[in-house]
Parts: sequence; structure tokens; C-alpha cells
Amino acid sequence: MNIYKRHRFPPDIISYAVWLYHRFNLSHRDIEDLLAERGITVSREAIRLWCIKFGAIYTRRLKRKHRGYGDTFYIDEVFVKINGIQHYLWRAVDQDGEVVDVFLQARRDGATAKRFFKRLLRSNGGEPRKIVTDKLRSYGVAHRELIPEAIHSTELYENNRVEQSHEATQARERGMRKFKSIRQAQRFLDAHAAVHNLFNLGRHLVRAEHYRNLRISAFTEWGRAVA
Repeated sequence: MNIYKRHRFPPDIISYAVWLYHRFNLSHRDIEDLLAERGITVSREAIRLWCIKFGAIYTRRLKRKHRGYGDTFYIDEVFVKINGIQHYLWRAVDQDGEVVDVFLQARRDGATAKRFFKRLLRSNGGEPRKIVTDKLRSYGVAHRELIPEAIHSTELYENNRVEQSHEATQARERGMRKFKSIRQAQRFLDAHAAVHNLFNLGRHLVRAEHYRNLRISAFTEWGRAVA
């Protein structure tokens, strides 16, 4: 199926704009200017609609091709205000910094924690060996009822990995001047996580030549997702 049918601009321009939006802290106006500098005249509204439609399509394709996560999940939640109402953004990452899932909810009780854990099990295709959380009681409820065999650690500072992973999302939230709705926020967060995972190459951990090879592989996989 040709997902670009009836679109005036070629797929390369559309996919490039969507990649810029989810890879870097850029607004639709910023991307409009970047494309204009290359002689491509497109409105920010068109770019916004591309990000909504094609961001969701690319995300599904990238998730289907994902090679799998590690055996340890670091889980945390942060406050997010949407239209003045407080919500909770639940996030889980593995030991390599890969985002397993993000889930925006109105509560952080036991029922919500169980709902999030069920999503994690679907994303991972099975139970993790270990989970690391803070001392929120809701995690204990979900652990006992859904994955009692997994090790559950609540040691101080051990969960710093996932707490730091919130920073990129919070920077984007500020740049977008807050999320406008739960649906819009969840859609963006899913796409942002998928692109992050693809280009999460550990640049500071490998030699420059190895990093460049990894980056080439990431761009090749991105090319397949947007084809």
C-alpha cells in the first residue's frame, strides 16, 4: 500500500520532516524554515499533519522491527499537566537505555500500575528478570499480581537511569509549550520513543568508526520504515 498517495510532496521530504521533529528539539516552524532554506516551500500546518499521520505509521513499523529489550526494566512516573489537570507519565527503560514503553494516565494507583505492567509484558513478549522502581506502593501491587517471579528492587539511586530518561521528553514538552491533550501527548511520546530507540547508539561508549557504522545501520532501518 502506498501511504504517500495523494500527497503533493515526495516521500523523502515528508519522512525527513517527520524525522527532524521527533529526533531533535525542533518546532514545526523550525522545520518549515529548514526546508525553506533548501528551496522547499511547505507550511508548518502541513508539517504538523505529516507528523500526526506518518509519525504513527513509522512508529508501528519501527516497533515491529525492534530487536527486543533487555531483561531489566527501570520504571518511574513523573507529573505532567495537560490543560491545567495533573496527569502521570509512566516510563520504563531497559539496562541499555531503550524505552520499553511510555504511558500517560490520570492516576498512579494499583489499577493503573497493573495496566502499565500489562503493556510492558506485551511490548517485551514476556516477563523481565528484574524490575527497578521507587517505593510507590502501586508498583508492589502490580508486581505481586502480574510478575511475582521477577526480582523487584527499590534501592535508593538505582532508578536514576529512568529518571534521567525523562529529561529529553520534558525538554520537548517545554518546547511544545505543554501537551494539549492526552491523545496528542501519547501519540507524540510513542513516536519520540521509537525514534530515540533507533538512534540510541551509545556514542560515548564506542569508537568513532564503530559509531559511524551503527549510525549507517540506523539510517538504513529508518529508510525501510519510511519506504
